[in-house]
Amino acid sequence: MSSLAFSVLFVGFLVLTLAVRFWLGSRHIRHVIAHRVAVPPEFAAKIPLHAHQKAADYTVAKTKLGLLMLLVNAGVLIGFTLLGGLQWLSVALFKLTGPGMLYQLALIAAFGFISGLIELPFDYYRQFVLEARFGFNKMTLGLFISDLVKNIVIGIVIGVPLVWVILTLMDKSGDLWWLYAWFVWTGFQLLLLVLYPTVIAPLFNKFTPLQDESLKSRIENLMQRVGFASKGLFVMDGSKRSAHGNAYFSGFGAAKRIVFFDTLLARLGPQEIEAVLAHELGHFKLRHVIKRIAVMFALSLGFLALLGYLKTQVWFYTGLGVDPMLLTNNDAMALILFTLALPVFTFLFSPLVSLTSRKHEFEADAFAAKHTDAQDLVSALVKLYEDNASTLTPDPLHSAFYDSHPPASVRIHHLLAGR
Repeated sequence: MSSLAFSVLFVGFLVLTLAVRFWLGSRHIRHVIAHRVAVPPEFAAKIPLHAHQKAADYTVAKTKLGLLMLLVNAGVLIGFTLLGGLQWLSVALFKLTGPGMLYQLALIAAFGFISGLIELPFDYYRQFVLEARFGFNKMTLGLFISDLVKNIVIGIVIGVPLVWVILTLMDKSGDLWWLYAWFVWTGFQLLLLVLYPTVIAPLFNKFTPLQDESLKSRIENLMQRVGFASKGLFVMDGSKRSAHGNAYFSGFGAAKRIVFFDTLLARLGPQEIEAVLAHELGHFKLRHVIKRIAVMFALSLGFLALLGYLKTQVWFYTGLGVDPMLLTNNDAMALILFTLALPVFTFLFSPLVSLTSRKHEFEADAFAAKHTDAQDLVSALVKLYEDNASTLTPDPLHSAFYDSHPPASVRIHHLLAGR
């Protein structure tokens, strides 16, 4: 392939992706606004009109912000690639560091820093303007900055050694470097699954053992019925950042732990909490977590093999606005370009991912209905939809591309039909 042909292909897919995403976003906005005037009949007795309209307005505001970010990100992508941003950055850093690993690491670090700097205003606006406007933000500016600093430090402590190993393999281990890198990446991901609950997550939130003995007994009975063992039941102080609620289990193997947001415990009754947890446990017992990890590992192997080919092709670099270095290897640049280009070519496959995820959600709902009362899960879901201002009337096509969970009406219909 010539560099011009790849440039045309890249721009073509970018324009197509932008067009589809703007079309989906505009459909979603129109659909939600059109259904804003009345609560869907199946929810009319449970959700007041003002809550339904708040969810509609919140959804429209988030979608509009997403479309603005889409435009900005597309401009940044073109700026980094075809307009020569990465080329300029590469030359400037090479003059400072010379050839070698320092240049490679500096290029990735500089790219990450600039990308984060561009995203920072949007993160701030989302938290302190959009979320605050709808009553969800509980975060202070000090906590926002603290989280930012912690994420940077964790990125350096964990990311730099990992990138160094990957770059070393790319440079020293021959044509099968991508296979060795995949083993490293897989091991790293599994290690994170073990360390995240007890090492990383506590850096951001406080986790305390569940104190409600009645609820604890109910949950332990549920775990015994379904054959799930965990390292404990914990309450997370999610309310210090947001009014949104959730429950999840994290970790892997013997390190599994069940976590409830304090906001969830404050809103739901014991039976509803049990039903929500039964859904989450369903994902584990039905091996959804293992299946998702396996798919992720398989895709990462395929993508690394593709990168193994692309990094040796001059047209891959020049087609994206970069002249490969002659005095050092271009492995860091290949990683960056691959990271930038991949979403452009894969977005149209999003419905396949959503379809699989929705299938898992239906199965987890059925599992919860088998081990608890389906009506309790329905009641919990209605409260969570209301509290999180999740629209009850998403555009079906937009939902098929973006939503990992089925629409509320479809999900609840499935639950009640299976009773």
